[in-house]
Amino acid sequence: MAKQDRTRAERERARVYAGRLQFHSAQQRRRRRDNVIASLVGAVLIVVISAGQYSYHVGGPGAPEASASPAPSATVPGAPILIPTP
Repeated sequence: MAKQDRTRAERERARVYAGRLQFHSAQQRRRRRDNVIASLVGAVLIVVISAGQYSYHVGGPGAPEASASPAPSATVPGAPILIPTP
């Protein structure tokens, strides 16, 4: 009977060990999948935010208004320069 108990215990340990290996490999696959999904979502989010900022500043309310620039004034070349005397 002792030998039967030993083989039964060995089979149980082998079954538990195989279960742990399977659980560990499934956990690794899930973590890798979650990391890939998170990276893709982050990249898409960055692209969407950048496109939103670009469209806001180029065509939206953040765009600078076009205004007529004043014509450059002509300076008189022969005008005397007044220097104050002490």
